[in-house]
Amino acid sequence: MDSQMASALKSSVENHFSLQSNAAPDTAQVPLKVPFVIGVAGGTASGKTTVCNMIMSQLQNQRVVLINQEAFYHPLTAEQLEKVHDYNFDHPDAFNTELLLSCMEKLKHGQAISIPNYDFKSHRSIEAARVVNPSDVIILDGILILHDPRVREIMNMKIFVDSDSDVRLARRIRRDTVERNRNIQNVLDQYAKYVKPGFEDFIHPTKKYADVIIPRGADNDVAIDLIVQHIRTKLGQHHLCKIYSNVFVIHSTFQVVEHGLGHLPFTEKQITTPTGSVYSGVVFCKRLCGVSIIRSGESMENALRACCKGIKIGKILIHREGKSGRQLIYEKLPKDIASRHVLLLDPVLATGNSAVKAISVLLSKGVPESNIIFLNLISAPEGLHAVCNKFPRLKIVTSEIDTTLNKDLHVIPGMGEFGDRYFGTGSRITPP
Repeated sequence: MDSQMASALKSSVENHFSLQSNAAPDTAQVPLKVPFVIGVAGGTASGKTTVCNMIMSQLQNQRVVLINQEAFYHPLTAEQLEKVHDYNFDHPDAFNTELLLSCMEKLKHGQAISIPNYDFKSHRSIEAARVVNPSDVIILDGILILHDPRVREIMNMKIFVDSDSDVRLARRIRRDTVERNRNIQNVLDQYAKYVKPGFEDFIHPTKKYADVIIPRGADNDVAIDLIVQHIRTKLGQHHLCKIYSNVFVIHSTFQVVEHGLGHLPFTEKQITTPTGSVYSGVVFCKRLCGVSIIRSGESMENALRACCKGIKIGKILIHREGKSGRQLIYEKLPKDIASRHVLLLDPVLATGNSAVKAISVLLSKGVPESNIIFLNLISAPEGLHAVCNKFPRLKIVTSEIDTTLNKDLHVIPGMGEFGDRYFGTGSRITPP
């Protein structure tokens, strides 16, 4: 279970960090603080709110706000109130999803919002509305919070709390009779008529959209601890992407090379096929080339050639001198590289010293800084700081930002020397 959860967690929020501007960064401008949104769904009385509160209690160093989907119930009309026991509160149409989306859009743009204060005794919104200020983390809690694809789209992590149906029914009876002054027979009738069918028809199917499923709800301390640990890691990545608008962390299911090509300028072009059909497509504005930092960068060349057949690829070999020094040993680059967009290839960005040296070589050949896209698989914060502070106009496309470097200046948790791993060399590799 732990390995599956870790894999799901890793892929749950990467897409959030690719939503950055393609424009050249303005180093004097503070990037908009986009919140990290977590959706928590599950059946009635499954322990969703308890899970949310446990997550919030462990993120005390962050600004966190909880928004409950129940606040967005449609107020009942006088006619509906007369037949309140026949009203289906477990149907998607019972919620004002448009208002929820509007509120989230405002929070996303740094605006405070007012959300309804829904009263479960009168089934109407009462004064005064709850004011919610922009926060670092927003947790959306509700039985159908994963039902609408537009709401799912704004989430960076989707959680489904899975509890036994008998446990949920017992909790619901206790809650509705004690907190909402309802008759136990009415609670059971409503459960049989609407709650149970609503769970089977609308709530349980949303389980497939969850990045993480928590069995036993709030009783699963291990799952909640893993989620909180992962959120903290991703908030650190989030912080770096807010500092440097030229850093792009992509979804783990995307190809780094393909995503990097998406940052190149292009124009529309129409061609006529041999059958006479007209095909509309795009063409890059300038010619391209790849440059790999020997030797680990060469592991990315096949992926680049698969996307751009016949592309020219240059080489740069840099020798490490101590912990911070770098010496250029060899370079072989296209003669017209100054007129091309350059995809610089190196799978790991650790201290950033080799990358800084390689980028400096490209600049000395006349390549504009804004024409360089640095592609890698794993970056360390130290490397991002080193490269982005020195070259704010290039773009960095990566699939993961790790925590930090260890004493050997390798990314944590670390993989050793990438070139040795890929090419099967080095003392750590046992021959077959």
